[in-house]
Amino acid sequence: MSIKVENITKVYGSQKALNNVSFSVNKPEIVGFLGPNGAGKSTMMKILTTFLSPTEGKAEVNGYSVALHPKKVQQSVGYLPEHNPLYLEQYVREYLEFNASIYKVTKTRIEDVITLTGLTAESHKKIGELSKGFRQRVGLANALLHNPDVLILDEPTTGLDPNQLVEVRKLIRSIGQEKTVFLSTHIMQEVEAMCDRVIIINKGEIVADKKIKDLRDEQEQVVVVEFDYRIETAFLQRLPNVKTVVNTFDFIYEITFSTPDDMRSQVFDFAHDNALKILQLNQKNTSLETLFRELTS
Repeated sequence: MSIKVENITKVYGSQKALNNVSFSVNKPEIVGFLGPNGAGKSTMMKILTTFLSPTEGKAEVNGYSVALHPKKVQQSVGYLPEHNPLYLEQYVREYLEFNASIYKVTKTRIEDVITLTGLTAESHKKIGELSKGFRQRVGLANALLHNPDVLILDEPTTGLDPNQLVEVRKLIRSIGQEKTVFLSTHIMQEVEAMCDRVIIINKGEIVADKKIKDLRDEQEQVVVVEFDYRIETAFLQRLPNVKTVVNTFDFIYEITFSTPDDMRSQVFDFAHDNALKILQLNQKNTSLETLFRELTS
């Protein structure tokens, strides 16, 4: 087990940032740590990387206690903080060589990391000349220098443009095939694009911990149907498993079902049995973002 958190509580004065938080992460696995701003994500990551001590509870990374063996934890972890600290006047290769001397890793490893993170063409440039996307790559390269078993990434895609997002997502996904990746974000689409599992935290407490596939299966089913004349919403509520019926525009209705099953065939059969003429019939799944809002509202 790469990460094990048991009953972690963190209190700042009168504010409880984390309240009795427990979870575990295996290898290889990419887990999204999701929550609104101020939910406790960064606090949890700083505890896992030994920058903060918990008020109560215990945590282990790669089998080492963050309280009893902080140096071992640091050797096991590659960390990319939310605000990527870089020396902008240094050249990319120079910066990585400087950090490599601290980690005591070989020049071969530096070249391997530069290749892995797609920095070969940029390695001769100053970091201050790079785009935000390439600066994030430099941060990832630095986190990977000592070949850690666990990567902890705090908001790794913040501020990236769409092209940079695709590139960094692909890179993280590739790394996650061999290592444990624990990344925080408040953007649900990032979790969908990169992660195998999501842990959602709100106001310092875990409100969900599930596989992405399971979350998708639990989503409500929404069917958008257009008839050739207006139908009473109460009449459409006779359909099985109906949660809500909304007349969105003219003769168009959005029907939400309390099931993940595709209900289009039931709507079609219902219309046929009741002599209703359908002009269009579409499926519209609720997004994971909607689920996030429901859990954190």
